[in-house]
Amino acid sequence: MSLSSLLWVFLAFIISGSGVAQKVTQDQSDIIKQVGQSVILNCQYEISWSTYYYSIYWYKQLPRGQMTFLIHQYSEDNNAGNGRYSVNLQKAYKSVSLTISALQLEDSAKYFCARRELSRTVKAAHGA
Repeated sequence: MSLSSLLWVFLAFIISGSGVAQKVTQDQSDIIKQVGQSVILNCQYEISWSTYYYSIYWYKQLPRGQMTFLIHQYSEDNNAGNGRYSVNLQKAYKSVSLTISALQLEDSAKYFCARRELSRTVKAAHGA
């Protein structure tokens, strides 16, 4: 296996939303994979008892610092997919995973999971 065919993935987390205490946690740090393989990044989150609707966002941060939005998952929608990215939301377990398939060298980055609580008016505007 040549060094040029390896890439690294670092999973980190950010949170956003209301002033209620929120938490997301990771279950892995550095991951090394070969080009062409797939990787699954997991994110556990907490929500307040009064939260009905929320969104999960995945971002990656390139080595030079640029943040790039990857994919969004609304709590009431079917699991999202966008090209090589797919999301699996397990609301009962407060868990969400991002699968990146057919890895490329450009996928070497830090990955961030963010959760945002939504109000009922946002839900209505979403059309759900």
